[in-house]
Amino acid sequence: MVKAVMFDLDGTLLDRDASIQKFIEYQYERLKHLLSHIPKESYIARFIELDNRGYVWKDTVYKQMVKEFAIIGITWENLLEDYMNYFHKSCVPFPYLVWLLEELKRKSLKLGMITNGKGQFQMRSIKALGIEGYFDTILISEWEGMSKPDPWLFQRALDQLHVLANESVFVGDHPINDVQAARNAGMKTIWKKDAIYESADADFVIEELKEIPGIIETLQQQ
Repeated sequence: MVKAVMFDLDGTLLDRDASIQKFIEYQYERLKHLLSHIPKESYIARFIELDNRGYVWKDTVYKQMVKEFAIIGITWENLLEDYMNYFHKSCVPFPYLVWLLEELKRKSLKLGMITNGKGQFQMRSIKALGIEGYFDTILISEWEGMSKPDPWLFQRALDQLHVLANESVFVGDHPINDVQAARNAGMKTIWKKDAIYESADADFVIEELKEIPGIIETLQQQ
C-alpha cells in the first residue's frame, strides 16, 4: 500500500534547463548596458556550460565569467546577487505538474520533497511554481545539514510523514542522488528520464509527470 510519494525538485518538477535558459537571457537583457561588449549568445552559452546543470555553485561561475569576459561594470558578487534575487522569476514547471499534485492529493497520499541546494533559494523556486501548499514536508539540504544521497535525509522525510519506506515512492531524475539513494532507503523508485544519463536502476521509468498516477494505481493493486 502506497501512502506517500516524494519528489526531487530540479529536473523532476522544475524544468531547470528551461529555467536557466530563460533566466540568463533575462539577466543579459536587464544588464545589457554593462555587458554589451559580450555577444549575447556567448554570455548565455558560457554560463550554461560553467553551471554544469546546477552542480557548480554560481560564485564560481560568475568569478570565471567576469575573468573571461573582462567584465568591469559589475562585480561577480553583484551578478551572484542578481541570480539569487531573480532566478525564481524564470522558473518553468514540467508539464502536468499541478495536475499531478492535485491527483495525488485527491488519492489522499502524503507528499514530500527532498532537494539539494541553498534553503532560501530553493524555497523561492518552489513558491514561484505555486506548489508549496501541496507538500506535507519539504527538506532542503542546506537547512537539513545533509545532502542526497545521504540515506538519513530520506529517513528524516519518512519520519516526518509518519510512513514506512516500503509504503513510499520516490520520483527523481538523478540515477545516484535520487534513484539509488531512495532504493537504498527501502523505497520504490520512479526515474524521470534525463537525456544526459543512459539509465537508472529504478522500479519504473517515465518520460512525463502525467504517467505517475497510473504507476501509483498499479502499486496499490499489488
